Amino acid sequence: MTFSGPLEIGIDVGGTFTDAAVRHHNKIMVTKVPTHSRDHGVGCIEALRALLAQVGAEPSWIDRIAHGTTVGTNALLEGTTARCAFITTEGFGDMLELRRQNRADMYRLDVHHSPALVRRDHVIELAERCDPDGVVIALTASECQRVVEAVGELNVDAIAVCLLFSFRHPDHEHMIGDALRAAYPNMSISISSEVLAEFREYERATTTVVDAALGPVVSAYLGGLTTRTDAIGAPRPLIMQSNGGLLEINDAATHPVKTVLSGPAAGVQGACAWARAEGIAHMLTFDMGGTSCDVGVIVDGTPLFRSDTMVGGHSIRMPMLDIATVSAGGGSIAWVDSGGALRVGPHSAGATPGPAAYGNGGLQPTVTDAHVVLGHFVEIGTHDHLVQLDREAAIAVVGALGMTVGMTPEDCAQGILRLVDVEMARALRVMSTERGIHPGDVTLCAYGGAGPLHACSVADVVGITQVLVPACAGALAAIGAVMAEMRRDWVRTILCPLADHLTLTQVMTEMTRSAKDHDPRAAIQVTLDCRFQGQTHTRAIAWPRGAGAGDIDPLFRTEHRLRLGIDDASTPIEVVSIRVAAVCENGVTPARSQPCGPVAFGEMAIMLDGATMWIPAGWRWQQRDDGSYYAWRELAAP
Repeated sequence: MTFSGPLEIGIDVGGTFTDAAVRHHNKIMVTKVPTHSRDHGVGCIEALRALLAQVGAEPSWIDRIAHGTTVGTNALLEGTTARCAFITTEGFGDMLELRRQNRADMYRLDVHHSPALVRRDHVIELAERCDPDGVVIALTASECQRVVEAVGELNVDAIAVCLLFSFRHPDHEHMIGDALRAAYPNMSISISSEVLAEFREYERATTTVVDAALGPVVSAYLGGLTTRTDAIGAPRPLIMQSNGGLLEINDAATHPVKTVLSGPAAGVQGACAWARAEGIAHMLTFDMGGTSCDVGVIVDGTPLFRSDTMVGGHSIRMPMLDIATVSAGGGSIAWVDSGGALRVGPHSAGATPGPAAYGNGGLQPTVTDAHVVLGHFVEIGTHDHLVQLDREAAIAVVGALGMTVGMTPEDCAQGILRLVDVEMARALRVMSTERGIHPGDVTLCAYGGAGPLHACSVADVVGITQVLVPACAGALAAIGAVMAEMRRDWVRTILCPLADHLTLTQVMTEMTRSAKDHDPRAAIQVTLDCRFQGQTHTRAIAWPRGAGAGDIDPLFRTEHRLRLGIDDASTPIEVVSIRVAAVCENGVTPARSQPCGPVAFGEMAIMLDGATMWIPAGWRWQQRDDGSYYAWRELAAP
């Protein structure tokens, strides 16, 4: 198949492989190359070159490159963020250490929070103060100069600024921010009123610190990637955000906290495209790669969002897709603990050396090796680059582990797979049962290099009866990046009674007008964070187009009753924050598939482009004309 421009390309970097997908006139092709663990940008360009060679295209034919990255996530998980200073209001220097004054684990005194990203001696308190009504202690130029000089005495590469009530009164933050940027023009400087103009000091502070601490790491990576794409004559990539939308690469480098779930978000967007095409209302997404498994949820054809998460023990408050992650992937290493019990993960063999079956010198048994021992698949890669697996090497490492617990290689392999299935089922239950969604009412969409291998067996554990494996499932995250839309979000905390329709309408109108001015082509989405008066936490309620402020009351009460089981009719509702998103919809949706083969059953391995699907006993399956596969329990309708 030969393509001609303009082309749209998506690139997704995983722990083991880097995937690239190209779309042209609704035709999609994909390729995989090994991930370069030291520099993901090298793998991106190699994948791009391989894809262009595969379809006979030139870099100048590319119209758009969309990229999902895990650089920021990995830096937080591995503790490789930049050295950071933190500037806050006098008297609040312990904010990052105190957190919310809650324990890391309710019942275990030996479990502790992750250390703050800023050392206590790198915290600088600023003599200023605002309250909800305005300035209490004015910030002076001499105080700004004192703090600028204090920063110069620290060996830091980044600065985060979060002052009390700056979400409502940002002038002091702007003043110290301007002074810092003038003095340190090459340093990563994040200001909370620019990162997250929202109430709750701790969440705003830690999100700003994460943004600053990731700045040097992510900007260096994106700068290197830009240099490489410029060198080959390709357009500069757009970057996938945690909210499932795309952002200009310069904006992503400026505020990297927006990208911490970049890679998983691309996969959910790809799964969502298939859900809409197939008319599937409710879906759980199941993305299992080489090092981790990411699970998302789609309700009524739309992925669920959340406003906060924890990454590496650090609280981040940003609009993002609702995704749960567990350390279970094809490269997860199996081992025996001190009590003689078989365990799997969280450590991974990664891309180098990888599983023993890859033949690259891996000496530890992995989930992939267990599959190879059991004959579930014999090769990996895409149709243009297949690699034969070394079954003898897999038997050797799995067998050696089995000997320590008195098991044959086959029994040990079965045990490894059962353990990893149970671990992934836990994440699926978090995203379904714990959110009031019955597993029997959803379809499991499996993708990633290892997702289709485990989909049916994990579905059995959870109680899901239908599985969809999309076409090119091994690279669905790259395809999702191709299908993603440009998106930008704004938030404003107002703490206003829902009954104050005039104020709500005025603020909403002002925010939507500003969003429309930013991009006149964008569709505007409005969401209200609502709660009953006296509650701590909020529920996000979408403001339907054309609806008035008075229409929100029944929507909130219905949502509250559905999710929490109660509705307090006597308590007034208040709006904490208004969120506005500008989304440039691209209108790309796969065509609905049709059956193209007979219904089959029995244990079987199905080779896909970039992945393998394993059908266990008790399941039926059928191929579709777009290359997708449906599988279902024998007692359930397809």
